[in-house]
Amino acid sequence: MSAVTTALRHRKFSVEEYHHFIEQGFFKHEERIELWEGEFVEMSPIGKRHAGSVDFIADYLREILGRKVIIRVQSPIILDDLSEPQPDVCLLKRREDFYRHTDAMAKDVLLAIEVADSTVRYDRDTKFPRYATNGIKEAWLIDLENDRVEIHSEPTEFGYSLVKISHRGQIAESNVFPEIKIAVEDILG
Repeated sequence: MSAVTTALRHRKFSVEEYHHFIEQGFFKHEERIELWEGEFVEMSPIGKRHAGSVDFIADYLREILGRKVIIRVQSPIILDDLSEPQPDVCLLKRREDFYRHTDAMAKDVLLAIEVADSTVRYDRDTKFPRYATNGIKEAWLIDLENDRVEIHSEPTEFGYSLVKISHRGQIAESNVFPEIKIAVEDILG
């Protein structure tokens, strides 16, 4: 192995190491970083339309689902030893301790929602297959760039086997939660 090849090797970090870096103040509080496949990924800044969509969805879900689930907004979930993404909205299995004493894991996630204005391909092609292989039952991609909502369900080891696309004038409906029926234009703003 040459010196050049050695210099180009990448070091992957575990979720445990990532948590240690956070505890030691390695990252600034205002930095938006998530761990993805052992690498630190800087997340895009959140614009007004993105923030408004996240706020609308979280508010809608609280109204429809009440206390049946925990609604987590832009907070981490652990997929595996090397990945800890921060979906825009997550519906977690209800726990009385609200995951204060343990991390939320993929097995706890009932629905993950990503709102994307500049990360559509990354979310769809990189994140969603991993969400599926880790058993997350359903994932929504709120595609602000193309003005549509994609609902990915029926997870397999290769990704989601069912994808429904809804546009303005249509209703986005969950396959996991039949009570979730949202007008696409309300989501997109």
